[in-house]
Amino acid sequence: MFLMTRIPEITNMVVNYNIGLSSVCMVILYTVPRFMEFTLPMSIMISVLLTVMRMSNDNEITALKGSGISIYRLIPPVLLFCIIGTLISLWITLWGVPWGRFSFAVKGAELARATFNVALKERQFNNTFDNVMIYVNSIDLKTSEISDLFIEDSRNPDIVNITVASKGILVSQDSGYHHTLRLSRGVINQVDMAGRSVNAVNFDTYDINFDTGFNRAGFEKQSKDFDEMYIDELVNFINKNQGDPKMLLSARMELHEKFAIPFACISLGLLSVPLGVRSVSSRRSSGFGLALSFFLFYYLLLAAGWSAGRTGYYPPFIGMWLPDIIMGGAAIYMFSKVAKERQFNFSLSLILKIKNNPPDIKSN
Repeated sequence: MFLMTRIPEITNMVVNYNIGLSSVCMVILYTVPRFMEFTLPMSIMISVLLTVMRMSNDNEITALKGSGISIYRLIPPVLLFCIIGTLISLWITLWGVPWGRFSFAVKGAELARATFNVALKERQFNNTFDNVMIYVNSIDLKTSEISDLFIEDSRNPDIVNITVASKGILVSQDSGYHHTLRLSRGVINQVDMAGRSVNAVNFDTYDINFDTGFNRAGFEKQSKDFDEMYIDELVNFINKNQGDPKMLLSARMELHEKFAIPFACISLGLLSVPLGVRSVSSRRSSGFGLALSFFLFYYLLLAAGWSAGRTGYYPPFIGMWLPDIIMGGAAIYMFSKVAKERQFNFSLSLILKIKNNPPDIKSN
């Protein structure tokens, strides 16, 4: 399902830009670790849930209770399974994801070097090059001619160049490591950030030079994003306190995320046990639907932690680990209820009932 989102882009690369099958397979391979980072905790949760639900529906849970065996005896095997999933997920986040993201960036630059049009998307804001944003209206695949361009060049922090041109064509130099975009019939608006002034310059022909951001020695990338760094590189960056505070904050959040998501296998896996046992006295789909709700709620909390954590309102540790703490607390609460043969205080049926028949606040 995750790979389906890549199918239109891959199809466009094969049909329009003649990308080889081997390159397509490598692009898919590089994206798999990123998908597994999020799907593995979900797989652990669903696996435990379906197993316990099957035991509940076959009255095996009832037989265990009748034999005097506590529901807590289910924790050790489930915990062992979750720990194995956590170790695999840690390997993926600490090594697989940085390798995949970095290799994908290198492969994308290679494809961009072979045909620059792959990197540019029609009617989209493209940021292939650092501090340069390019918008194109259309690209002629036969002649490689680009029409109706808008370019914001902020590589110079003092002066921002905003260029608008009717046509352009790409000229590759130095075996494709450098590119020149030759523009025709346009205007350059030079914005002086310090002096707060704008100068407009009309031109018939104008060249803008770009660098792919890679060097020739083994086609190595000159700088890495935080999600492309291995754990030692990320820790070294944080310890050196490089960059501005926002970059340091993002690096710390990325570091905590690499550990928080794998440990979600434990919290979500343990949460599945009481949800599966609950299906004994309720509909079979109730526990499954509630588990999916908790799973979506976990990633909503994770996304909210990223958004709020970047603002610096609270430490990165809280933003990344709070979803695990909440899911773990819910698992402990539900375990205590199931062990005491009590129903949960919330259920999907109750939520739907309240939604369809809202209470009269005034009378209550």
